[in-house]
Amino acid sequence: MHKIVRWAFWLLLVFTVVFIGAVYLYQGSIAVLSPQGIIGKKQSDLLILSIYLMLIVVVPVFLMTILIVWKYRASRNHSDFDPGFTHSTKAELIWWGVPFIIILILSVLTWKGSHELDPFKPLESEVEPLTVQVVALQWKWLFIYPEQKIAAVNFFQFPEKTPVHFEITSDAPMNSFWIPALGGQIYAMAGMKSQLYLMADAPGNYRGLSANISGDGFSGMNFVAKASSEAEFQEWVQALQASSRVLDRSSYEELAEPSAYVPESFYRLGDRSLFDWVIMKYMMPMSGEMREGA
Repeated sequence: MHKIVRWAFWLLLVFTVVFIGAVYLYQGSIAVLSPQGIIGKKQSDLLILSIYLMLIVVVPVFLMTILIVWKYRASRNHSDFDPGFTHSTKAELIWWGVPFIIILILSVLTWKGSHELDPFKPLESEVEPLTVQVVALQWKWLFIYPEQKIAAVNFFQFPEKTPVHFEITSDAPMNSFWIPALGGQIYAMAGMKSQLYLMADAPGNYRGLSANISGDGFSGMNFVAKASSEAEFQEWVQALQASSRVLDRSSYEELAEPSAYVPESFYRLGDRSLFDWVIMKYMMPMSGEMREGA
């Protein structure tokens, strides 16, 4: 009786976990499984295909585990048990051959995907890409639009169906830039410039975040990535270009001071070389004149 109760408990537990997981996957908002851009979709397809391939091994292993536990339980008469059994060529071929084939397939998919989804690789589009320079600060994100001469903190807007070329660096500890609905993360490091190309297929507000723990304010290091129509984007740009707040090297130094849970703020860009200046701070010793922008 106790064994029946124990088996019933474990079966009920497994069913509950699987049921809750299925409901969450169906109704929950999991950005990486609900991509809104071409890069995110390709990464999602690769992830799901890899999971299906691995389940070819995982599912039979769990089923065989249950079968073996049931078949060779202590209360059963083991008339077919052979204590002299040491080797089976068929069994060896199965548990070495099948995983080998799966790993070979995964290797080909990974190699192909790594080149196709190279973050430095421009996206094919008839629309000219929008350049956005990103600086990871403590604990906030600065977005600079050098061509539009504007800047924003913890918010950036861009037109839908337009490739966005991110140039990414850090003026703080190493961080990681990530918009799960649009594509994978890439690291932001002081003195270095990373690149990333993303594109949104439809308008919407997408959550951006830091994917690398970077101290006390890490949990609040989030931002909004807003994909809009081209007309709405241009209206937003014009509003910021008329802003009374100017971001230059002096105001940047104040902004770069560590601060957590910083609200969105917007600027008119006063120095188009600000991004390069941030990188150069770590590339070589700068004189006082260089620091002041002379």
